[in-house]
Amino acid sequence: MNKEDYQKIAPSVPLDPGIYQFIDKNESILYIGKAKHLKKRIASYFGNRKDMRNKTRIMVRNAVRLEYTIVDTEQDALLLEATLIQKHQPKYNVALKSGKPYPYICIKKERFPRVFITRNAYKDGSKYFGPYVSRQRMNAIMDLINNLFQLRTCNYKLSEKNIKAEKFKPCLEYHIKNCLAPCVGFQQELEYNEKIAQVTNILKGQFQSVRRYLKTEMMRLAASMQFELAQQIKVQYEAMTNYQGKSTVVNPSIRDVDVFSLQQDDEMAYFNYLKVVDGAIINTFTMELDKNLNEEAVDLLVFAIETLRNKFHSIAPEVIVPVSIPDVWADTTITIPKIGDKKKLLDLSQKNLSYYVLQKRKQEVSRANKQTTAERLMEIMKKDLQMQVLPLHIECFDNSNLQGTDPVAAMVCFKHGRPSKRDYRHFHIKTVEGPDDFASMREIVYRRYSRLLNSGSTLPQLIIIDGGKGQLSAAVESLKELGIFKRLTIIGIAKRLEEIYFPEDPIPLLLSKKSPTLKIIQQARNEAHRFAIEFHRLIRSKKYVSSQLTTIEGVGKKTAEKLLQTFASVEKIKQTTQAEMEACVGKSATKKIREHFELSYTEADKTSKQKSTKASKKK
Repeated sequence: MNKEDYQKIAPSVPLDPGIYQFIDKNESILYIGKAKHLKKRIASYFGNRKDMRNKTRIMVRNAVRLEYTIVDTEQDALLLEATLIQKHQPKYNVALKSGKPYPYICIKKERFPRVFITRNAYKDGSKYFGPYVSRQRMNAIMDLINNLFQLRTCNYKLSEKNIKAEKFKPCLEYHIKNCLAPCVGFQQELEYNEKIAQVTNILKGQFQSVRRYLKTEMMRLAASMQFELAQQIKVQYEAMTNYQGKSTVVNPSIRDVDVFSLQQDDEMAYFNYLKVVDGAIINTFTMELDKNLNEEAVDLLVFAIETLRNKFHSIAPEVIVPVSIPDVWADTTITIPKIGDKKKLLDLSQKNLSYYVLQKRKQEVSRANKQTTAERLMEIMKKDLQMQVLPLHIECFDNSNLQGTDPVAAMVCFKHGRPSKRDYRHFHIKTVEGPDDFASMREIVYRRYSRLLNSGSTLPQLIIIDGGKGQLSAAVESLKELGIFKRLTIIGIAKRLEEIYFPEDPIPLLLSKKSPTLKIIQQARNEAHRFAIEFHRLIRSKKYVSSQLTTIEGVGKKTAEKLLQTFASVEKIKQTTQAEMEACVGKSATKKIREHFELSYTEADKTSKQKSTKASKKK
């Protein structure tokens, strides 16, 4: 679409809130956006904005039409946009980057529920809490649960019928006091479920209710003179208190809040999320967004809040953010703190985010340094081979034939000092008869670079010929014929002394055995040789299998292979005796082969018969 296309539909675009979609010629949705005022937002794509990113221009140019949907409120537009993006996954919308799934803590939906760690959340009615970014924190929570409540870990089906039938026996977990053996009726379901309710409170971060439950149990047992059990509950209560003390306590008056901070550059946006429950930070998460278009910071932040609150199942009544955003969530307060404990929370989130971005950029610098190592290698090659440019693109040629039969050739490609296997090529020699390596090299070099010139593809900076002065001269002839000899560097490498030859220079270059330039050249030469040999073996194998023996009716591939392995060639098979052939492949196949070649009675048969006659006379 262009400005003229938009002007045709502009009068019909409303000012109401809604969502809009850019659609290409294949009816694929390129981008879905939301707007408080559709007309103003859509018009911004067709103005003369100098700050519009190139990706936005490409997206608009590739679109052939525009669709929009009107809704009642901006909140409805936000929800509709999120739903459509999830369904259609448009190419130019914000892409959430994610690695392997984070683990959850599951409370299984079953009688006497188990509590365990899993990476897979199924819609089976069970309760899943997480995902947990910190494995250490998750394990600490599981240790706390196991210390406070003696829950079963077995996967037995503890139905009332099975327990009454005494199908199970107390296991080691019962004897070491990690379980109260509900499998044999030592623990009642009501008592067990009360503990599961407190586990749920812990996983929700509601520690106050768990402490109240433990304190009530302790007082009840003490009042009934069960002092040993009361002491066990007291130990659990203290463990509970000590565990919460390890969390970052913000302020008991803050209660449940979600904290979000934002940092962005031209390509990426980063968000940090702190989940605070009962005054303690119980979860943190950092998310990256790929900014494909001119997304405003406010829109990105709203998207991140919606995504992360859904991901962590948050229903916190208050959201703390660094900038003003639309209040599109019902029963939720948006706070931009300036001072106090909430500002400290926001600063803490920002500090975590700044550290994350700093670490990410250090990794990018490290990767860039690795690329610089490759560039340093190219600089050494450029100097050693007296080139005008860096040899970022190298191609190496080699021939292969067996006493002149089935001549083939191969070309391998190296880019930035590494093999680029998708650019490797095989060649059948078409114009050369017999074992003529020079003519073969002349043919394949001409074919390769005439094809590149016709297709408009880029030429390599360096060509390596596997061979000495003869093969190199043949390749140079083809380059001169194509008119590209002076546009690149070509060398030959002789195998005996690893000498490097240059065109029209009788004196070779001898590089140190430790030279990185020589190692790259040797690697390219060896790779081309391997690639050519493999191709030649493949051709011979196909020819071997499809020999004239397999054209005989009733003679299959295995029979032909057996004959060739025994007698080496078809000519020798024709000269063998009937008895020898029958011993190899049997009477039926022998008859068909001899009839095909019209071998009624060979000289070998006469010799064999004469020998057998003489032997019988001696007897």
